[in-house]
Amino acid sequence: MEDFPLPGGIGVSHLRAYEWEAEDGVCGGSPHMHLACTEAYVVTGGRGAAQTLSVDGYQETDLEPGMITWFSPGTVHRMVQRDDLRITVLMQNSGLPEAGDAVFTFPPEILAYPQAYAEAAALPTDENAARTRRDLAIKGYLPLREALAGGDSAPLREFYRAAVALVAPKIDEWAPRWRAGALAAAELTGEHLKALANGDASHLARSGVRVTTPVRDGYGMCGRRSEYEIS
Repeated sequence: MEDFPLPGGIGVSHLRAYEWEAEDGVCGGSPHMHLACTEAYVVTGGRGAAQTLSVDGYQETDLEPGMITWFSPGTVHRMVQRDDLRITVLMQNSGLPEAGDAVFTFPPEILAYPQAYAEAAALPTDENAARTRRDLAIKGYLPLREALAGGDSAPLREFYRAAVALVAPKIDEWAPRWRAGALAAAELTGEHLKALANGDASHLARSGVRVTTPVRDGYGMCGRRSEYEIS
């Protein structure tokens, strides 16, 4: 039985939204965006909302069990807690988000310096560190939201430019991850289609089942995060 990736080469995790109140009186996670990956929320329990920023403006989407919402690259999103919100996250291009595809909405004076950004964005090891990181992201997020509410997308576009400058040195490391993950999964489908068209069923003899469980629990961007290792 050969190794095979999760469908589409995606990543999967579970989140329980943070219940810490931010400076705007809202409880929830750290606003951020992805530069190359689409992220989806599958709501499995509780109630909450997703606050999003794009060049089209600010939007708040209510979340309840059974709903799916997703965010394309460039969409700043913030998970808001209302009543024990829990979601399953599906992440495009598994491996890229872990390699730095996500950028927090830290204030411009942090975004301008890679070392300062890296220190502020470091993976938290306890609740205090997670709250500090979240609060710093909120500090940069609120002016972006206020500007968009007034019809001004210039600050968000400047955030985009700063984010691209931060991740540009990492792109050479991302390409092999993409080729080995999402691209390889898509190419494997092409190989199967070609084999089937030729009457070749040999790949069916390599079928099988894979099972995995969470390997760690920690402080994610939006909440307590249970991670899986999926190869």
